[in-house]
Parts: sequence; C-alpha cells; structure tokens
Amino acid sequence: MQDITISTATVNSVIHCGQGAFERYAPAIGGNLFILTDSNVYALYGKLMGETFGNAPIYILPAGEKSKNQTNLIKILNKMIECGLTRKSTLVAFGGGVVGDIGGLAASLYMRGINAVQIPTTLLSQVDSSVGGKTAIDFNGVKNVVGTFYQPSQVIVDPMFLRTLPAREMRCGLGEIIKYGALDCGIYAGLLKNSNNLFDLNFLESITADCIRHKADVVIKDEKDLLGARATLNLGHTTGHAFELYYKRKSHGEFVLIGMYYELYIARRAGVCGGEYADALRSLIKRVIKKIPAWKDAGEAAGKAKYDKKNAEQSLVKMVVPASEGRSAEITLPLGEYVARIAECARTIAEEV
Repeated sequence: MQDITISTATVNSVIHCGQGAFERYAPAIGGNLFILTDSNVYALYGKLMGETFGNAPIYILPAGEKSKNQTNLIKILNKMIECGLTRKSTLVAFGGGVVGDIGGLAASLYMRGINAVQIPTTLLSQVDSSVGGKTAIDFNGVKNVVGTFYQPSQVIVDPMFLRTLPAREMRCGLGEIIKYGALDCGIYAGLLKNSNNLFDLNFLESITADCIRHKADVVIKDEKDLLGARATLNLGHTTGHAFELYYKRKSHGEFVLIGMYYELYIARRAGVCGGEYADALRSLIKRVIKKIPAWKDAGEAAGKAKYDKKNAEQSLVKMVVPASEGRSAEITLPLGEYVARIAECARTIAEEV
C-alpha cells in the first residue's frame, strides 16, 4: 500500500494505492454521502456499494462517453439538491473516467464546491484521469471543453477492480501507461523489461503507482496547466483526441496510443525523435494495438485537432511528442502541414502492411 499526496494551495489530495485500499479507506469516508456511478459498474459492484456506504443515495449514469454531457450534469445537480446535500457533503465518483470527470465537475459546482472522493475502477482512470483534479464534460462535439480544476480530497486506487475489466479497457489504460513511459525513464525501463507481460495484473499494480507518482509531481508544479509542465501529460493526445472526435469507434486510451504512433512519425520528420528509442516506443504501442489503423481519411480526421485546447489559435496545431528517454518536446505546425503529415503517415502505415 502506498500513499501519494498532491499538496496545493486549497487542499491535500491523497491517493491511496494498492491491494486492500478500498476495504481500508472507503468505509471511513463517512459523512453525508452521494454516490455517482454508471450502469456497468453498478451491475458489478452495486452490492459492494450498499455494504460499504449504507443508505447513501446512488445516482446511476448510462455507461459510456455519451453520458458526459450537460444534460446529465444538470440531472446530477438536481438529484444532489433533492437529496439535501450541503457544503459538508461528499460526492463519491465510483467508476471510470466518465464518472470521475462529470462527478468531479458536479462536486466543484454544487454550492461552489463540496468534498469529492474518486474511486476509479478502470486502469485508465486509476493511472491517470482520477488524479490531478481535471474535471470536464464534452460539449458541442468537443471533448472536455467545459470543465474545472478541482482536487478530490482522496483517490482510492485498488487493483481488485481490474479483475473484471474487458481486454479493451486494459488496452485503454496501457495507452496512458505507455505515455508515462515516454515521459519517465523509470516507467520506460519497466515497460521494456515487461514488454511480453504488459497485461499481467501484478505488473500493472506496480507500475500504476509509478504513473500516479509522476503525474502527482507534475500537478504539484503546475496544478492549473499555466506553466507548461502539465502540458507534457498531453503527449499523444492532440492527434488521439482528433481521431476520437472524428471516428468515435475506439476508446480514449486506444486513441492516445494511435495518436502517439502518428505523432512519432511527425517527430521523426522534424528530427526531434528517432533511432532505437523511437523504434522501441513504436514496438511497445504495437504490443497493445496490434494493427495501427491506416485510415484513408486520416488527414480529414486530423483536421479536428484545430479544436485542441493547447492551440493558441485554430490555424496552428501544438503537439507534445517524445524526444529521448525521459524527455519530451513541443512541436507546433500550421494546420495544413499537420494534416498533410498525418495523411502521409497513414499512407506509410498502409505500405508497411
């Protein structure tokens, strides 16, 4: 069991990470609770929620990214009012990234902010989205464009929840883990050492804490993404989000991996990342995504990157790409050139097959 703390000006956010974390810390949350979850998680863990949280009201969202919208946000806030929540109440977001994002946003808005606790149940939410205080909903077809920075008081990361995850959800989490490997030498070494066992639960439990620790260090330096340090956590996300918006077929973590693969091509063309290191990252990505898509309309899909939050203006696309072990770099391209490079990469992938 490990405790990792993010100390900010407003709150100490403590991440309890390891086997038995739920059993030890969830019953002790106490107070006037409101549980937010989704239909998939409730089907698996509804009984556990009742045993742990007693008669606390439970609000169940339909599972899936489509639930992360303004309509459901208002429904959650209405239910919180109906349940008589006060400034001293606690919202417990019990689920994956969708539940954590919209739940954290609801907690930040209700009475200008009530206590939030995250209990992430997917690998992706455990290694990344539950930590650091970013909350959001998708709006007007743009992912995470409406949100706040709001730190949970606790995050309870227990690997027991990974046992019920389908393979696709494991791939999504590995997308974020490989991203951290491109940013952190220690995580990268662990990935290389275990490249044949990336889906092993014991390996994932050990590397999850390393990923959380890396993110915690970055968030402490740049909590609200104002100084540039936190932007490194968007590695692979510019193109990943663009593809995610356009194709709407795979899940976020898979798109992060695909985006990273395409952006490695751009980084190579720019002379930023190459050689054995780039080859090793490509190999790790292909351990998880066996067949990288070579979409004929990849260039058109890449045009969605103009909506990315990192861009200073829509005519320029900003990416964070791997540079060398433990180092990243920032590349900014005119939108037209970026689209052309993505289309070029897709053709290259098709020729490799």
